[in-house]
Amino acid sequence: MSKENNRLRFVVAGLMLGMFMAAMDQTIVSTAMATIVSDLGGLDKFVWVTSAYLVTEMAGMPIFGKLSDMYGRKRFFVFGLTAFLIGSILCGTAHSIVQLSIYRAIQGIGGGALMPIAFTIVFDVFPPEKRGKMGGLFGAVFGLSSIIGPLLGAFITDNWNWHWVFYINVPLGILAVIFIAAFYHESREHREQKIDWWGAATLVAAIVCLMFALELGGKKYAWDSTTIIGLFAGFAVFFAIFLFIETKAEEPIISFKMFKNRLFAVSNLLGIFYGAGFIVPVVFIPIFVQGVFGGTATNSGLILLPMLLGNVVASMTGGMLAPKMSYRSIMMMSGLLFLIGMVLLSTLSADTPRFVVTLFMIITGLGVGASFSVVGIAAIHSFDPQQYGAVNSTVAFIRSLAMTVSITIYGTIQSHLMVDKLSKIFAGMRGGAPIGNLSGDPRQMLSPEARAHIPPMVLNKLTDVLSTSIAHTFMWAIIPAALALITGLFFGKARMVVSQAFSKPSQQG
Repeated sequence: MSKENNRLRFVVAGLMLGMFMAAMDQTIVSTAMATIVSDLGGLDKFVWVTSAYLVTEMAGMPIFGKLSDMYGRKRFFVFGLTAFLIGSILCGTAHSIVQLSIYRAIQGIGGGALMPIAFTIVFDVFPPEKRGKMGGLFGAVFGLSSIIGPLLGAFITDNWNWHWVFYINVPLGILAVIFIAAFYHESREHREQKIDWWGAATLVAAIVCLMFALELGGKKYAWDSTTIIGLFAGFAVFFAIFLFIETKAEEPIISFKMFKNRLFAVSNLLGIFYGAGFIVPVVFIPIFVQGVFGGTATNSGLILLPMLLGNVVASMTGGMLAPKMSYRSIMMMSGLLFLIGMVLLSTLSADTPRFVVTLFMIITGLGVGASFSVVGIAAIHSFDPQQYGAVNSTVAFIRSLAMTVSITIYGTIQSHLMVDKLSKIFAGMRGGAPIGNLSGDPRQMLSPEARAHIPPMVLNKLTDVLSTSIAHTFMWAIIPAALALITGLFFGKARMVVSQAFSKPSQQG
């Protein structure tokens, strides 16, 4: 038994490393982007670096989830690790922004296999009585990676160079490959199915159009430009075709029959609302701290650590409570804390003490954390192990899509609020023209170097405008938090019931 436990420890370590790298790479590059562009050039193409990764990762999630159900988890998880490592090494050697974007797409292919399959393997190898605890642990890793990515990217860029943002994955990835290849012994029982190639192709095309529309809109092209409207139209057309194909396919990439299951449908709705709300403090609190309190990007990222702590504690607690309490009871507590956290964050101002911001972050982290574990556990509640890959990949895909769309929506809201207030305040200065780059990115506008050259009177107005725009953005983020609380009610009385059967969680209620 001890030998078996040791083997499982190595499997868990390999899964956690793989999932951590894939989730972290969604955000780690963001804080290094300015340095990368200054080195490689291509300011007009830098959005490709983020889009390329997100497109291939998100498109790959449901596809690899389905393939893992058909042909086995191990081969596709190792494939994902290998593709991710190759992409990471290539990214570190890139000599142009176009090269880097192509290599990031290779990374994203690997990332699309890692995250959903990691959760699936956990449910395969652990008996029901341990799934709650392990689901909480892996949910905590996902939450940790989302928060630590920008902080680690800033630290590496400030102290080493941007190439190590990618090279740091190499030793972690090699360890993960060794652990999974050597210690994970999966069942040979897999159900042969047909691959829905047309569904996969139209899904990829739809995601490509949507991601580029969101990344380029309001930046390189105006939202009402022909290019952006065309991309959104392309998304609508391809997604409509995808939906039609999925209703006709014998073995669809995303089975709409699964959504007839109440727990699965509610889990995905919660994934949307929690994902959309969670990303807002992750993005805007560092900007608030850096702009209002001053300091470097690395220092501002440290403010996210309290939310990380809350995430980890709540995720593990939620997983452990799953066999003892109904999903609804757990998510009601989680949703209430999440809503309170968002309401508190909407009260931020330039006069808010830093310790108060920290307290608000802890509350928000405690509110979000349980969603990372309980939503995944509830989603597989009524499904056979042969469907776990498709179930987990669908949940991961929908949550990631919600986070990506949310970044754009709330970024647009905050930018509009800020520019509008700045234009009113400085309307009479220099003939109505903005001073310097006041209407630009708050990270650039209120960097330590820029702050040193701004008169104190003007700086006070800037910090007030920045804090107000972010607080008002959090007011809009109350909407998904409130919807998450309401949606949790629809779980009913279902809970994870530990039984002697190893095959799947039991159904109750």
